[in-house]
Amino acid sequence: MQIEKLIPDIKHQGNNFFLIAGPCVVEGRDICFSVAESIIKITDKLNIPYIFKASYKKANRTRLDSFAGIGDKKALGILKEIKERLNVPVLTDIHSVDEAKLAAQYVDVLQIPAFLCRQTELLVAAAKTGKVINIKKGQFMSPESMKFAADKVILSGNNKVILTERGTMFGYQDLIIDYRSIIEMKKMNLPVVLDITHSLQQPNLSTGVSGGRPELVETIAKAGIAIGVDGIFLETHPEPSEAKSDGLNMIKLTEVENLLARLVKIRGCIYEFEKE
Repeated sequence: MQIEKLIPDIKHQGNNFFLIAGPCVVEGRDICFSVAESIIKITDKLNIPYIFKASYKKANRTRLDSFAGIGDKKALGILKEIKERLNVPVLTDIHSVDEAKLAAQYVDVLQIPAFLCRQTELLVAAAKTGKVINIKKGQFMSPESMKFAADKVILSGNNKVILTERGTMFGYQDLIIDYRSIIEMKKMNLPVVLDITHSLQQPNLSTGVSGGRPELVETIAKAGIAIGVDGIFLETHPEPSEAKSDGLNMIKLTEVENLLARLVKIRGCIYEFEKE
């Protein structure tokens, strides 16, 4: 399914994959605008439909002393400013019923974090906002069971649903991608996204800070495009080592264009093959 069916005014409608990308969290106005403006230039050049993402707050950090945000209203205001000034759809995470109502006033897409994808009240509240809802598949969930998460939104009167694969727990400190999950979720006739950065996280480390395998991002992204994902999700930062959240599995901003250019070439080949 093409993203323009859910976001009719998104730029570069056509046969390409769409992109959800940005920093993990709103660290400040300058970082968010820098990332958004850079990726808009890249996606304009490559004709990729683009949704800017950043969490307005982080509610699930491992350690109490980890960075959680700059303040809800301040962060949401930055996201709204990006949406209005740069003319790009914007996505952010929510974690509670009250957050759904609040964040919906500022953004186009509400994202349900993987750990919360079964929370009925949250899904129903998100649905009732009328916004596009991106549900991340829980690390503990089978792809088939995501139908019920999607149905909680759809049966609440909102059929604007995206599903995102972000890896499955493999032991305590690693994730793997079962690409069969993407095929199974595509049977639901909903857009399916592959998160190419969180899928390479290494959670539950003794330091209380998640690790990652960013050197494998291109490998899993190519495989996802080859089997037909509708969208790619990635987190990026000008200096990942200085990011306040998830820096160890982010892509450096200067590397994004080359990665996307290669993925566009693969998508073009797949599209021509599918036409035969």
